[in-house]
Amino acid sequence: MSDNNRTGVLLALPATAYVGLLVAAPLGVLVLYSFWTQTYIDIDRSFTWENYRTAFSDPLVRHLLIRSIWMAGLVTFVTVALAYPIAYFVAFRTRNKTFWLLLITIPFWISYLLRVFAWRVILGFNGLINSTLMSAGLIDEPLDFLLYNEFAVIMTLAHAWAPFAILPIYVSLQRIDRSLLEAASDLGAGRVECFLRVTLPLTIPGIIASSLIIFIPTVGDYVTPALVGGSDGKMVANLIQVYFGAANNWPLGATLSLMSMAAVGMVAVAFVVLLRSAGKAIR
Repeated sequence: MSDNNRTGVLLALPATAYVGLLVAAPLGVLVLYSFWTQTYIDIDRSFTWENYRTAFSDPLVRHLLIRSIWMAGLVTFVTVALAYPIAYFVAFRTRNKTFWLLLITIPFWISYLLRVFAWRVILGFNGLINSTLMSAGLIDEPLDFLLYNEFAVIMTLAHAWAPFAILPIYVSLQRIDRSLLEAASDLGAGRVECFLRVTLPLTIPGIIASSLIIFIPTVGDYVTPALVGGSDGKMVANLIQVYFGAANNWPLGATLSLMSMAAVGMVAVAFVVLLRSAGKAIR
């Protein structure tokens, strides 16, 4: 091994050890637990597929997993759809970009839990929205569909992850060569056609990045559904938390965790392929 290769290996060792200790090792423990069984307070370390058979045959697991992917997809769509105009405005329509980027990152200054509780106040039975509508005489009694359902979870998560969607799209917009837009305009393309044929395809990488940043952790979120979702807004992560906590069944919880990771991975790969195909079709 040459001196350069040896130096590269030595430089990579700390990062490799860090990733192995904090990522690979816990994942390996989950895999091991998924093939064991819980016997009251003890763990039976005999190899078995029973946890996987139980998880695949349980209709509750399938329901929560499908609901989690569906809700995470809605959160991703809503967040990216709202984030793109904001990122476009900051990239193309403002001069003081630093100020606007600072405003976008302000939510990070506040605890995530405080933001979730703030949405409980906004959407609650006697919350800000209901109080405002009743004071204006638009409704006679508070609306009871705003909180403790899928709608509340989607709204809360979309707000919480908005900066993560705006910033990657903003970066992709900033990297666009403005001469391409001028050339499209000189060739007779209008604003809409210029956006659809030039701007949007060039920002597909930013859309993919922001979508994955939102979708992957959203599927595994259990704090927000627990606080604002109620029984109609529970996700698979809430069931996993129960198995690791009150139910004291770590092997089954590990199995559900791995199944959730596999499902998210397949959906994410399919999403990236479809979005890239759409980008090529637009061009």
